[in-house]
Amino acid sequence: MNAKSDPDALARRSVALPTGTLEVTLDDGGEELDALLGFAARANAKRGFLFLSKVLGKHWPVKPSAMVAVHERLAATVPATDAPVVFIAMAETAIGLGQGVFEAWLRAHPEREALFIHTTRYRVGNGELIEFEEAHSHAPRQFLHMPPDAALRDLLLQARTLVLVDDEASTGNTFLNLTDACRRLNPHIDRVHLATITNFMGQQATMGLSARFGLPVSMGALVSGEYRFTPGDYVAPATPAQRFDPDADRGASPRFGRLGLRAALPAPAALAARLARSFAPGARVAVLGTGEFMHAAMLLGRELERLGVDVRVQSTTRSPILTWGAVEHALRFADNYGEGIANFIYNIAPGQYDHVLLCHETAANPALRELAGLLDARLFHFLSEAEIEEVPVR
Repeated sequence: MNAKSDPDALARRSVALPTGTLEVTLDDGGEELDALLGFAARANAKRGFLFLSKVLGKHWPVKPSAMVAVHERLAATVPATDAPVVFIAMAETAIGLGQGVFEAWLRAHPEREALFIHTTRYRVGNGELIEFEEAHSHAPRQFLHMPPDAALRDLLLQARTLVLVDDEASTGNTFLNLTDACRRLNPHIDRVHLATITNFMGQQATMGLSARFGLPVSMGALVSGEYRFTPGDYVAPATPAQRFDPDADRGASPRFGRLGLRAALPAPAALAARLARSFAPGARVAVLGTGEFMHAAMLLGRELERLGVDVRVQSTTRSPILTWGAVEHALRFADNYGEGIANFIYNIAPGQYDHVLLCHETAANPALRELAGLLDARLFHFLSEAEIEEVPVR
């Protein structure tokens, strides 16, 4: 009997990583575990393992249609309510996921009011910052901007349901920290829903969320279970992960979700049509986001896929991951936000695609040109959702 037909094999995994041993016990979703995620090893002293999502578009190339399908499944788990809903996506990994879930929910409920906002590791403007911590992260400090627009701020301050979106739940601590910060702003919040691709908190911890948070908490996840990690002898390098300067302008845009959105971003249909006409039949295309700038790249990829292009989407990241397991290739380069933090792109090698389209929110700079040179990519600067300019690489 093979693992795919053996219920016990589906429910249990033991993975020997270079950093230690990861043991996973599944309660739900085991039959699609391999389609949804792989296992990887982090170069991180705080957490030596990674549940590497194959449908997130961050560390693994994925078809846009597969990403949208996940967005719709998670949006369908949000409890029904008549009051405004606030969707918050967790930086940096789950920004695209959260924005996709928000937009899928809007498509299913076009008459409803909702706010999307994502956490960030960059300051935009001079408005109020709400700080909280993602303790196990490689870069633990996160911020939520208070929307400067009065209508969006009212949505945040009057909403009754808070939907927090991340790729995984393992302890629930970050969700609790962010919920507490939001409830200090808006004491009217009376329900929290957690939407994640994987929930590895375990049944007991999941059932205890409402008591722990002090209000009703529901969970929507595609895979559920729990894990145990036993660290090995691996010693992670001491590399800086974050250099936050509250006075530094990192070139992060205010237009794509940091300051709040109440509608879906329009897809760059004209750009996609022009690009698709220039590709040879059967060409393989990669559309890459950069750091926190993920969702607009997915929208471009989705439009290309609709036009028949063989396209995959993913993003650069600041997370250091070892070349092992679900990570077959890694490129390291400077970050385009100017923090001086190493950035990476995984599972995409030079020459793997016929065309690489690199989407970015910051102005063109040496870091972006370096990455474009490594991948023979074209640069597309998103000045706004409607104004996109191609930047000459040479």
